[in-house]
Amino acid sequence: MAVYTDITEADLSAFLADYDTGALLSYKGIAEGVENSNFLLHTRSGPYILTLYEKRVDAADLPFFLGLMQHLSARGLSCPLPLERRDGTLLGTLAGRPAAIITFLEGVWLRAPQPVHCRQVGEALARLHLAGEGFAITRPNDLSVTGWRPLWEKAEARADEVQPGLRAAIAAELAFLEAEWPRGLPEGVIHADLFPDNVFFLGEDLTGLIDFYFACNDQLAYDVAICLNAWCFERDGSFSMEKGVALLAGYQSLRPLSASEIGALPVLARGAALRFFLTRLYDWLTTPAGALVVKKDPLEYFRKLRFHQQVSTALDYGLAVSEPNA
Repeated sequence: MAVYTDITEADLSAFLADYDTGALLSYKGIAEGVENSNFLLHTRSGPYILTLYEKRVDAADLPFFLGLMQHLSARGLSCPLPLERRDGTLLGTLAGRPAAIITFLEGVWLRAPQPVHCRQVGEALARLHLAGEGFAITRPNDLSVTGWRPLWEKAEARADEVQPGLRAAIAAELAFLEAEWPRGLPEGVIHADLFPDNVFFLGEDLTGLIDFYFACNDQLAYDVAICLNAWCFERDGSFSMEKGVALLAGYQSLRPLSASEIGALPVLARGAALRFFLTRLYDWLTTPAGALVVKKDPLEYFRKLRFHQQVSTALDYGLAVSEPNA
């Protein structure tokens, strides 16, 4: 979440007239994240999240994102819901941007998650994958392996400004992943961005998942690999085996990984690390001055990539392999 587009109180009040939210009491921008402009609204009927979809988001994808939240909620997954306008649609226009209002989910995201939280994240990810079955709309993952080279080409020339030697190291890794990327694994709807700031807790209990604006159809185990990157490294950059054990055990308690998924996990984890390195690198080099957005260090994911390059099997992530599915 972030704020790229400012809005006036008058324009927002006019926009809200098409909803049954009651009068606007207050609003403020949310600075975290990098994709859309987001605001916390307080109205007579309660709090909501207003999202303005920026140019990086294809408006043609919005029915997928909004419909997916409706589908997952109907299947029992705790996530925000888009509010219907008075005419029954889910999208309006505000400040020249497509815009939607989303229900507010109680809870906070954890700055220092522990293994008990990681296990719940693994369980929630498996629930999402199972609940996504039967969703009628599909969306390809534009940020999977085929999308990395075009993104890299936009930042390659300046990569060594971030760290000397980075250009050669990433070029070699990209070539490796393009040649070795797993094919034919079980596929379905994935979140593709299930970082700590997209998972809410109250106390020790997970209350729900948010921010489905990278969701797509892809190999399910790739989503697991993303979560290993997002949840199982400590602040000093070391991998936490205890967190890895917890996250993978939680996932497998509801959706056991197949033998092919287990074998592919190290390469998938390398790919996930590269994907977030590349988007962070691009944002680091191109985010305009003055944007109310928190830029994220791409080198964090370069260090994670280096770790994954030394991994030989999923056992190194804490996976308890007993009798995987065929």
